[in-house]
Amino acid sequence: MTRAALLAPPLVLALAGCGGNQNTIAPASHDENAISHLFWVMFGASCIGFGVIATLLFLGWARRERPNLPGGHGERAATGVVIGLGVALPIVLLVSLFIWSDLFVLNSVAAPTGRTPVTVRVIGHQWWWEVRYPGSRVVTANEIHIPVDTDVTAIVTTGDVIHSFWVPELNRKVDMNPRTENRLLLHADRVGAYRGQCAEFCGLQHAHMAVEVIAEPRGKFNAWLRRNARPAQRQSALFQDKCGSCHQVRGTAARAKVGPDLTHFATRRTLAALTKPNTPPNLREWLRDPQHVKPGNRMPNLPLNDAQWKALQRYVESLR
Repeated sequence: MTRAALLAPPLVLALAGCGGNQNTIAPASHDENAISHLFWVMFGASCIGFGVIATLLFLGWARRERPNLPGGHGERAATGVVIGLGVALPIVLLVSLFIWSDLFVLNSVAAPTGRTPVTVRVIGHQWWWEVRYPGSRVVTANEIHIPVDTDVTAIVTTGDVIHSFWVPELNRKVDMNPRTENRLLLHADRVGAYRGQCAEFCGLQHAHMAVEVIAEPRGKFNAWLRRNARPAQRQSALFQDKCGSCHQVRGTAARAKVGPDLTHFATRRTLAALTKPNTPPNLREWLRDPQHVKPGNRMPNLPLNDAQWKALQRYVESLR
């Protein structure tokens, strides 16, 4: 066996954890808890079925050279065991699982029909997430702030191709189709940051189209909402000239909506839909060469001199 063959299994296991914390069996909400229970019940039933089949195969192998009992009693007994354990038991298990999952699990994770205390609109783009809070002027990107232990209706759609919104620790996947709105309940039982992902292949940077749901105490959420509803405190002629045709900074002349709203960009935790942490070195790299950081995105490499780059970065870092 070659060295590459020996290294392949641990390498696959290591890479499997590179998508961040997206654990479907570590639920942080009632809905995801129901989905997790469904998984474990299905897994247990599968183990029982596998064990029964393996036992029958082993008994058949162990008795392969034994003669049948007089009168065909051995053959009839074997037929009864096969019919009972190989036909009747799977039918009973599958029908029971179907009824239980349909009546209890699917109903519990169904789209919310009534009003909830908070509603957010999530719009998928190649390859980032636009997040709006109806009833307020708040518009952000790639981060969804919600109050903890509160029902939040997420209304999801897409601005271009088909996407799929999925935060594994909070709820199921939901498709995002053009000219269609789907609904999903987000309810976090505890404070934390929950990573989500586009779960439908949507182009070159599909793997780097992540989103973060940040659940925080109600007071902290309300403060965040008030702060993000405010317009920017200052504007920049350089930003307006070089970036204003794609981005919006509320309170300034930059009002385009091709790319993310940057009004409070400096308060965000990450760059380019969770591709990198929002730090000064990463921001410098992102501004100067976005195609290196995230190839294929719509942000061009701008022809600026060093002084202009520094001025642009200072302005973006001031957007709080």
